[in-house]
Amino acid sequence: MGNMEAFLMILMLAALGWALLLRGRLVTAEAELQRCCAEQGEQSERQLLQQHALLDSMVEGVLVLDAENHIELTNASLRQLLGLVEDVNGLSLEEAVPVAVRAELKELVAAVREAGELREGELQLNGGDPKLVHINAHCLQRGAGQHTLLVFHNVTRLKELENTRRDFVANVSHELRTPLSLIKGFTETLMDGAVDDPKKSREFLQTIDKHADRLGYLIDDLLTLAQLDSGRLAMNRQPTNLRALAERVEDDLRAKATKRSIELKTDIPADLHLDADGDRLQQAVFNLVDNAIKYGRTGGSVTIEGCVSIKGMAEVAVADDGEGIPAESVEQVFERFFRVDKARSRETGGTGLGLAIVKHIVHSHGGKVRLESRIGKGARFILSLPLAAVSEETV
Repeated sequence: MGNMEAFLMILMLAALGWALLLRGRLVTAEAELQRCCAEQGEQSERQLLQQHALLDSMVEGVLVLDAENHIELTNASLRQLLGLVEDVNGLSLEEAVPVAVRAELKELVAAVREAGELREGELQLNGGDPKLVHINAHCLQRGAGQHTLLVFHNVTRLKELENTRRDFVANVSHELRTPLSLIKGFTETLMDGAVDDPKKSREFLQTIDKHADRLGYLIDDLLTLAQLDSGRLAMNRQPTNLRALAERVEDDLRAKATKRSIELKTDIPADLHLDADGDRLQQAVFNLVDNAIKYGRTGGSVTIEGCVSIKGMAEVAVADDGEGIPAESVEQVFERFFRVDKARSRETGGTGLGLAIVKHIVHSHGGKVRLESRIGKGARFILSLPLAAVSEETV
């Protein structure tokens, strides 16, 4: 039987070995690989083609080198990952792979051959789209020749998710710790005797109540985001009258706007209907209007607008005439816990999650959200959402 057919069978079992390795069953994977090598038989041309197709369908990149570091086999994922030409079989490692990764690959191959067992490494590919690649290298003894199998796993997205998770945990811990510390501090002061001073005790209890509310809002927002992230929050989409929805938001926030002498306005056609989950869309618009009241100009105005765009989508906008948002922050405002003015946000009781929730809700409807703003010219948040198929008004 030819070396190439043998390698194809080995590679398929090597892929199985990697999956088992991820589950902590390296011994089982090794046994399976050895069994495969022992049971190799004659392969038909059709079977060989099927095996090639299987290798090319793998997400992982595959590279096989002979004892002199000449390439015996690659698959489509590997060629795409390293930017290789289609026909590199027979070329040396130095001839085929980019200069930036040659030294690391040669070092890994030398290490696995010396050890005679599985070795792992990482590559940082810094092309137009930077990638982090994890490599599993295995030494294969075939007759008198020694060959090396390398399996490449693009872990860029996993690394990004891990960084996001770590940052998220750190931010949540910080956001929870601040109100908890204040509640604890004022409670201890009351217990130490301040409770006997009616004026101070009332002031301290108001502060405790304020930060208890802040904790409640944060927990509610975290639960909402968790539901949206998991996809467990089903969207009950039906024709929803935008003007009626905006009026409900106005009613809920009118008292808050009055405290800052802010006028709430609505400019929406009476017959504009969206294909949306009314409760979730109302939550998104509420968050935007609430933010506009918090950070808008005292004595200014906040307007909820609605129209049909030239692309046949509904556009819902919430505009204020406040200080505006710096250009460098426009793309970041929808990130969790991002704040343009951290001190002012905490002073006004914001959780830093409101706009992230808006983005998730809009995306769950198949829509888009964007921000238009200039310093001194206010901010305008625009939601692009699907129109309802009928013009039947809903409550």
